Amino acid sequence: MKKVFILIFLFMYFSCNDDDSQSGSNQKNSFKGEVDWIRNFGGSGDETAQAVIQTSDGGFAVLGYTNSMDGELTGKDTPVNDYWLVKLDANGDMQWNKTYGGSKDDRGQSIIQTTDGGYAIVGYAMSDDGDGSNNEGFHDNWIVRLDALGNILWEKSFGFSGHDHSYDVVETSDGGFFFAGFLDVTQSEGAGNFGKGTYLTRHGVGEFWGTKLDESGNLEWRRYFGGTNNDRAHGAVQADDGGFVMAGFSESDDFDISNTKGSYDFWVVKVDETGTMLWEKSFGGSGIEISYDITKTRDGGYAIIGNTFSSDLDVSKNNGESDVWLIKIDNDGNLVWEKTFGGSGFDAARGIKTTLDGGFIIAGNSKSTDGIIEENRGENDFWVIKTDAYGNLEYQQTFGGSDLDFGFDALETSNGNILLVGETTSKDLMGIDHKGGVDLIIIYIR
Repeated sequence: MKKVFILIFLFMYFSCNDDDSQSGSNQKNSFKGEVDWIRNFGGSGDETAQAVIQTSDGGFAVLGYTNSMDGELTGKDTPVNDYWLVKLDANGDMQWNKTYGGSKDDRGQSIIQTTDGGYAIVGYAMSDDGDGSNNEGFHDNWIVRLDALGNILWEKSFGFSGHDHSYDVVETSDGGFFFAGFLDVTQSEGAGNFGKGTYLTRHGVGEFWGTKLDESGNLEWRRYFGGTNNDRAHGAVQADDGGFVMAGFSESDDFDISNTKGSYDFWVVKVDETGTMLWEKSFGGSGIEISYDITKTRDGGYAIIGNTFSSDLDVSKNNGESDVWLIKIDNDGNLVWEKTFGGSGFDAARGIKTTLDGGFIIAGNSKSTDGIIEENRGENDFWVIKTDAYGNLEYQQTFGGSDLDFGFDALETSNGNILLVGETTSKDLMGIDHKGGVDLIIIYIR
């Protein structure tokens, strides 16, 4: 009888442990794809969120721009766009927010948390007053270095007499910064290269423009790359070998650009740590492709996101008017694979980040009601996509109201959930209290 009792006890013990093990596994992989919370911030004017990061304290920092002077913007006294940084805790509650700019149009585009716990933010600005100390023309590349509470440590403006924009920034391995965007080279009259190996060739309308600063914001070098037409870099990463890779689009087929595919291509440029071009590659079909973001992959390659109108050459299929197009390239710029996502309407992507398991989170918007997209609530809806490391679809969902909703960036949180940011004009979006013309929006998906 005693032996029977022991056997029963052991059976129950190991059964309970198996259940606990399975429960722990389910908790680890408990992502359901359901909205846990949604927050909108702003005033009676227009706000947008362009970029989001998870911060070292488990919260989030969101960068965009605003022209409101009320609501959460009570300290703002000019009805023009300023950079807007919103700091949230892990539950999406605002801890603080700050604006940066002057009396003209200043638009924040990208944010990183620096190794000291502060932040670096970039975008493009017209102001030469307020927080901005200098401006050379219309928009200039403007980088602002902040401490952990959003106080300005230093700021620097770089540009010429035209519209010069910066869209992405990285903290470099030497403690400095590299940011990328485009140079209005027509207005700069060929100026815009600085440092060792300066190029003397003047190209065309707009160029990829990469700028390297030291940790204090002093210019070390800058280079532009492109052809005679419109070429713009939207994303940048530092390569494992210390160089930099910029991704965007090109309309050109000459000077630095070879082997073009259509009217606009994804264009990717790799430079070494001094700004010398190592290679450039074009990807696309005979139609239009626009790339908006790039992220590094675990194997030393790169994933690049945007949208395509093509269905030939590098593009294996097209589901409708415009599809999200995701490509994977190796460290030498060779195409490894590509995937399209969408329905028969206009679908596009703006942001990509790598997930904990080596896959990808993609932020964008959709007007489709078919294909893999189950529902459209009106006009453009937010659209978030999760894939594995090979671009195979694991999860996708649209969210929105009856008006215009655009997703610009997303990330996988440290606990495996998803945060999506963008802008909305919908007054009937998931029960939010709409504040103005366009609201900054944050959606947490569990």
